[in-house]
This record gives sequence, structure tokens and C-alpha cells, in this order.
Amino acid sequence: RGKYGVGNGGTMGGFGGLHGVVRGVNAGGSMGQLWVPPHRFPPYFSPIGVFICRGKEDALVTRNMVPGESVYGEKRIADGENKVEYRAWNPFRSKLAAAILGGIDQIHIKPGAKVLYLGAASGTTVSHVSDIVGPEGLVYAVEFSHRSGRDLINVAKKRTNVIPVIEDARHPHKYRMLIGMVDVIFADVAQPDQSRIVALNAHNFLRNGGHFVISIKAAPQAEVMALRAPPPQILPILGPFCCHFLIKTEGKKSKRGGLLIN
Repeated sequence: RGKYGVGNGGTMGGFGGLHGVVRGVNAGGSMGQLWVPPHRFPPYFSPIGVFICRGKEDALVTRNMVPGESVYGEKRIADGENKVEYRAWNPFRSKLAAAILGGIDQIHIKPGAKVLYLGAASGTTVSHVSDIVGPEGLVYAVEFSHRSGRDLINVAKKRTNVIPVIEDARHPHKYRMLIGMVDVIFADVAQPDQSRIVALNAHNFLRNGGHFVISIKAAPQAEVMALRAPPPQILPILGPFCCHFLIKTEGKKSKRGGLLIN
């Protein structure tokens, strides 16, 4: 499936250090070497908890917060000696992973961050965001569907930094007592009024100088106009998410209580 894609064979085995050369057994049963350097976003070149597992097939991975557990049947690369494990992040199942491989310069989600995730669904991407922010961070995962919400709650049972909120993101006042101020909002709600939903939640929960990332399936300029100002970056997502775009920008609250989008 191409560079950084998750192939059928995959790799399993242990490794001797967080960023070191490791030995494992590949799909063919022979010994091979794996290299797990941090993924670096241009032009900042700073690791943010996302890694590239370099082996027979390169893969985007995050450090598993719950070693030994898979969320959606993804491949895992384990280090039994150091009790460290990585989970493959499939870009064919996550728009955020596809955007990272597509060249987005920064997602603003990093270790220790507090993230509000709108449209969490069953928790596939939420679990990787949980890996990135680590035990010092928090992920408030909002999902309206009760069916998907059950899967999300099961994910949260094993991940102490995930707080599931089964509620309509159009009405943030219904869960305002559950969520504190956050550093980043990631929105993937696939609704016609998505810009309004993001603005309402940002007004209530986004700290001054925080950021938000929106995944849309529409003409991006329409969303930009709804946000009243051009964002720094609009990234088309190719591959399985054709016609999807990621809008990344920064929000600041004005003295009058409104939201200024920069």
C-alpha cells in the first residue's frame, strides 16, 4: 500500500530502545532490523509522539499507552524487555493519520495536551490521540451515536486519559460541567453546520491561543468563509479520503466574548 502504509505482512518483535535499531521476526520468519525514529513535522522538526517504524514495510505508529491491547485489530510491535509497545496507525482508517502522511506541518496534539475530539465515533483515532498525549494529557471524546458510543466507552475503560461524552456536539452547554479548557479541538462531525459546531465548542472550551483542526468533506473555501477568516493551512487528503480536507488554524477569544479566527 505504499510508503508508511500498513501492509498485510507487518512486523512483530522486540526492540532494544525507544529510537534504536531493533531486532524482530518479520512475516517470513527471518530475522530483520527495525528502526523507530520519531516522525518530524516540517518545518518545525520536533517529535510529538508519532513515530515511523522502518522495516520491510514502513508504518506510522504511536506508543501504546496500554501494552498488550489492540483497539481495532491493528498490528503491534512490542519490546518485552523494556515493556514498550507501538501500535500501527492505519492511514486508510484515520483522516488524521492520512493528513500526517500527506504533509500537514503540525497537528498541535502533543504529549501532555488536552484535546477535545468532536465526532469520536467508535474511538479508532481517539485511541491514537490518547497514545500521543500520554498519561499527562486528556482526550475529551464527544460522540452523539449511542451505538458508536458503546465502543467508545469500552476504549475508555482501558485508557484513563480518555473521557467519553455521549452527547450532541451542537449543544456544548449540556456537557460544559464535564470538560475543562483545552489546548486543541479536533472536529470530524460531518455535518453541514460543522463550522458553527466548532465555533460554539471553541467559545466554551478552547483556551486563548489554542488551535483547532477540522476535517471536512466539502469545498474548503465555504468553511473558511463560515469561519470569517483564512486559516494558515488547508490540506487536501488523498487516497481513501478523497474530497476530504483538513483545515488547521488558531482561535483567540476577543474582549467581547466572541471568537477570533486567525
